[in-house]
Parts: sequence; structure tokens; C-alpha cells
Amino acid sequence: MPDRTEFTHALRAAGLRVTAPRLAVLEILHDHPHSTADFVAAGVRDRLGGVSTQTVYDVLRTCSERGMVRRIEPAGSPVRYETRTGDNHHHLVCRSCGEIIDIDCVVGRAPCLTPDADHGYEIDEAEVTFWGRCPACRTTAAHDAGSDPAG
Repeated sequence: MPDRTEFTHALRAAGLRVTAPRLAVLEILHDHPHSTADFVAAGVRDRLGGVSTQTVYDVLRTCSERGMVRRIEPAGSPVRYETRTGDNHHHLVCRSCGEIIDIDCVVGRAPCLTPDADHGYEIDEAEVTFWGRCPACRTTAAHDAGSDPAG
């Protein structure tokens, strides 16, 4: 886990002042990737006391704009944030519980990661979201239905 010093250097390298709310947001997101802004705000208040939700939203927006935080928007889910940036990783989302897992690399031909036409764009990122049910939700559903979870 990065320590406070690493987050301090990262903030300064991004041209940002080092503040307690910014450090707290980065620490919480590092410890709890794919968190909602409300989760982060509650965590910041637990650590620092009276910090407004708007302050946390401002920190998330600023850190997103500076590339320190990545904003993801799985369909049907609130916006989530993570500190893992710049590596073009993808996500796997459970349709039942909403758990989000990082996928480092996509292999194979489908889904394609190269569009059939780039329309003149210089493409630098592909965002892929896989959807399914996690093992725990599959087991619960199978138990509720009285069948084998692998089936």
C-alpha cells in the first residue's frame, strides 16, 4: 500500500496542494477500489471529522481531471472511483450484488478491442465491462433453487 508520503508526492506531481481531504480520499480509494462518492465521503468524515460531501466531490473531480483517480460508470450503478489509472484495465461486474473486479487483460477475438473504423480518431483507450454473477451470488441462487451452483 502506498503510504501518505507517496500520495503527497503524487498530489504535488499533479500540481495540486496537499490537503487532508485529498490525502484521505486517495487512501480510502486505495483501500476500497470501486467506491462510490458517498462511501468515500463517509470514510473521509470518519477520518477527519466535519468534511462536507461537496468537498469530497470536488476532490474526486479534481483528482479525476488530473489522472490520479479513475471514474467508472457501470450501467445501472452509481459512479465509482478507483486509484488504479493509466493501465487501461477493464472490469467484471456482478449483476446480483454489484461487486466489481479488475480485469488486467482481455484476450481473444470477442469482444473486439479494435473498432472496424476509427473515424479519424486517435484511439488511446478501450473500455470493456464484463457482466455476470459472482461465485457467491451463484451459490446463493443455486441454494435458493435447490440445484448445483456449477450448473
